[in-house]
Amino acid sequence: MPNPVESEALAELPLEQLVACHECDLLMHKPTLAQDEKAICPRCGYELYAHRHNVVSRSLALVLAALLLYIPANFLPIMQLHLLGQTSDDTVWSGVLGLYNSGMSGIAVVVFLCSMAIPLLKLLCQLAVLLSIRLDVGRSYGLLIYRIYHHLKEWGMLEVYFMGVLVAIVKLVDLAQLTLGIGLACFISLLLVQVWLEIVMSPHQIWVALSGEDTHAGD
Repeated sequence: MPNPVESEALAELPLEQLVACHECDLLMHKPTLAQDEKAICPRCGYELYAHRHNVVSRSLALVLAALLLYIPANFLPIMQLHLLGQTSDDTVWSGVLGLYNSGMSGIAVVVFLCSMAIPLLKLLCQLAVLLSIRLDVGRSYGLLIYRIYHHLKEWGMLEVYFMGVLVAIVKLVDLAQLTLGIGLACFISLLLVQVWLEIVMSPHQIWVALSGEDTHAGD
């Protein structure tokens, strides 16, 4: 922990030269990082931020890949169920419709928002933010959109839906003949791309680039 003298010295520094740990709230002088370096909290070891190379270009590629996967992941069959001579194709969208038609409209709305609407809105927000940096236009709007994105982060729950799909497969495999569809592969790919995007798209560099403190922060 900083001693009183250090605390007074930190208090005299401008805010843009300070950083606080998200885990233990330690306030410290913001270090300057070289490419591919990480800033680590000296008290708890939490990664404060990193300076990754080609953040905008790599993130744009991942966002576009995720958007291309979105339609097949949600509308192509995740699995095909064969039972008593009947065959049905199950997709994410058909699952939402099935819940709604069964009278569980509230659950259907929650599933639709968390598995389809909000993940798509998150991707569109990320695309808008990255384009505002890449094209150097509307960065003030980019700041607003990025704030909206951070409020939406906790509501996109593809991994929870994926666990539900796995549970359904395990329970149904002994009751009927199941054939896994290409939609499941697309859904898993979409989930992995979004996880990768969260790692690559360094929040610190994006905030710096959007605020105009460093026009090359996103490179």
